[in-house]
Amino acid sequence: MSTSIPRPGEHLPGARPTVDPARVHEEVDALLTRVREQGEGSDLPITDQSRLLEQADLLERAHDVLVQALSTVDRI
Repeated sequence: MSTSIPRPGEHLPGARPTVDPARVHEEVDALLTRVREQGEGSDLPITDQSRLLEQADLLERAHDVLVQALSTVDRI
């Protein structure tokens, strides 16, 4: 007798979540490219607070993309 074992989340209604690794890479790479471009193309010193805050925001957004992808994978 072969009884299938339900996977986590299969009992939940709605579409099953998916993660497209290529999309995750694309989003993170685009955000990190913007961070690098800001650092290279700016005449402002690295100590400029607004520049640092903008770079921190970009890095936080890249982090959020990765955390969301991992969270989705955990639910699959």
